[in-house]
Amino acid sequence: MARRLDVTGADGVRLAAWDFTPGAAPQAGPGVLLLHGLMGHAAHWAPAVGGLTAATGRGGAQQPPPRTIALDQRGHGHSDKPPAAAFTREAYVADAAAAVEQLGLGPVTLIGHSMGALTAWQLAAERPELVRALVICDMRASALGAASQREWRDWFRRWPTPFPSLDAARRWFGEDDPWVERPHPARGAFFAEVMAEHPDGWRPVFDPEQMLTSRATWVHDAHWESLAQVRCPTLVVRGLDGELGRAEAQEMVRVLPHGAYAEIPDAGHLLHYEHPDAWREAVGPFLNGVLTS
Repeated sequence: MARRLDVTGADGVRLAAWDFTPGAAPQAGPGVLLLHGLMGHAAHWAPAVGGLTAATGRGGAQQPPPRTIALDQRGHGHSDKPPAAAFTREAYVADAAAAVEQLGLGPVTLIGHSMGALTAWQLAAERPELVRALVICDMRASALGAASQREWRDWFRRWPTPFPSLDAARRWFGEDDPWVERPHPARGAFFAEVMAEHPDGWRPVFDPEQMLTSRATWVHDAHWESLAQVRCPTLVVRGLDGELGRAEAQEMVRVLPHGAYAEIPDAGHLLHYEHPDAWREAVGPFLNGVLTS
């Protein structure tokens, strides 16, 4: 079971971090920081982190797994959601840096999904001394544009909240949501995990307006320049049916000074959550290489 740690983020926002490190592993020194995507939370990494690194060092000697911490980013999970808080790129990056520094994880291996991947590579670009290696999971470097943001606002308005039960929420996101082309149980489970019960039913633990504000800070701009400034070894991993296309992913690898590529068949955007075993197989060799070098 994950152990909670507290971090003070930018502007004094209280952040919850969760230590998934096995009991026999070191509790100090460089580690791994996992950053979820928009609307996610730290526990979404739980299916993927088990056995994440069965690392062997030089000469074949077995190495203990690294410290593995997942952060509930501001506005998400158990972290603060203050109305007046800044939901900017700068704030998200500063929060991640605070987690690395306050928890003594540097030089850290950052693993980010979607929005969390953008935060991770922006931190790697801005604070290279803090980052040892980077894994980017299904996040585009290209601008998505104003139309994308309008679609998301309309989508939030269509949510039939409050849901009468957790099962109703699971069913809507997995089957009834107009964005779902065919039944997607993992998607339903993903969203059910970020619902909380209220007197009138089940609602998301996050504020949709804060999610739209957070998203607005990246969808209008391309992020190739910051990607090119990342100097550490970086793996770009995508699901075959995810949001990051193969051509763009391979261009990201080309732009990165030390980029590598991995692809997970049958996976969509929620690649680490939906196919944790295949995700570990894709990222494991890269992580073992950087963590034992």
